[in-house]
Amino acid sequence: MNTRRLLAIIAMAVICITGANAQAWLGKIKDKAVDAGKRAVEQKMEKKAEKADNDEEESASPKKTAKGEAVKSDFVAGTVVIFEDNLKGEQMGEFPSKWDLLENNVEVARMNGTMAIKFEHGSGTQITPLVQGDNRKYLPEVYSLEFDYFVPDGDEHRCGYTVHLKTADDDGEYETAIGFGDNDIRWYIARPSGGDKVEGDKSLEDNHERNDWNHFALSFNKRALKVYINGQRVINAPNVKAADWFTVETDFWEDHIDYITNIRLAKGGGDLYARNASDMTAVEKAIAETGKFVTNNILFETGKATLKAESMAEIQKVADYMLKNPSVRFEVQGHTDNQGTDKVNDPLSQQRAEAVVKALEGLGVDGFNLRAVGKGSHEPVADNKTEEGRAKNRRVEFIKK
Repeated sequence: MNTRRLLAIIAMAVICITGANAQAWLGKIKDKAVDAGKRAVEQKMEKKAEKADNDEEESASPKKTAKGEAVKSDFVAGTVVIFEDNLKGEQMGEFPSKWDLLENNVEVARMNGTMAIKFEHGSGTQITPLVQGDNRKYLPEVYSLEFDYFVPDGDEHRCGYTVHLKTADDDGEYETAIGFGDNDIRWYIARPSGGDKVEGDKSLEDNHERNDWNHFALSFNKRALKVYINGQRVINAPNVKAADWFTVETDFWEDHIDYITNIRLAKGGGDLYARNASDMTAVEKAIAETGKFVTNNILFETGKATLKAESMAEIQKVADYMLKNPSVRFEVQGHTDNQGTDKVNDPLSQQRAEAVVKALEGLGVDGFNLRAVGKGSHEPVADNKTEEGRAKNRRVEFIKK
């Protein structure tokens, strides 16, 4: 019963009561009704505030595994983009324009509201990116490869993907192959000197989010190969043959459902050994020389302020620096590219900066020394007309104050 209706009933009752006692009685009941209305409004506001706090806490948290544990990943993405494709601007049902077809057929489709490459039914459907220059010799000594892939729900539907790391001068006999699906991951790693490959397998039951997008990440440094699923490292091989180019393949049977999107190949990444010490030196050097630390390795879910698990390695570097230098204060700036409007990018960059601040606080940094500022797309450092330039503009800056 709302307040207005309650007062109407009270007024009718007062007609039967006369004198000053009636007026006093009415005043007390009216006050109680108003107080009750205020309490109801306050309760609604408290619930909204609590929900906002929960949403903020969730957005600042790293990605979790299927079991719900937070993942702290040591993956470090390369910073110089060689190839990137999020399928924006592609025509539904057409062949993706940035790829070459090696076997069978693929097309652009939508899965769970996301533009993606759909691998059509057929055994050994395989594609490779169209990279400027030599299309069969573009992988550098140090690089990272990432993409999102879809894992369906239930045993009735399956998925299966294979990343081939190939060399330009052989027929595939000595290539490295990493195959993974809804249940497990298997690998066949080629040695630099040839000979037998290193084989292995691992269950992915606890790594995958069912009926959702999952993240594959690979880093290679001269001869060291690491592979991550949703931020968790599943392969760590020390003596691997370097490759020149790569392909993505799916092996179908009738119930397969295979989609990939947000593919990113970039030069650079983590050091081969003693990465923690060198990372720390890099932060200290940047602050000493320029007064700020700029990074493209703090990554978020597309269009959201949710930190990806692999971002925590970079955030940990900043946390280590601040814990070692507790008097240092940082303005944490979030920057976007120019894809989208200022109405979207400005608040998104602010929310992302706040997510980084919250993550640093979670690592023990005093929040008093941090201030989040969203810059949107207003301060680009590269040309937004190219994919490489947009990738550089999507960054987080830590400005010493």
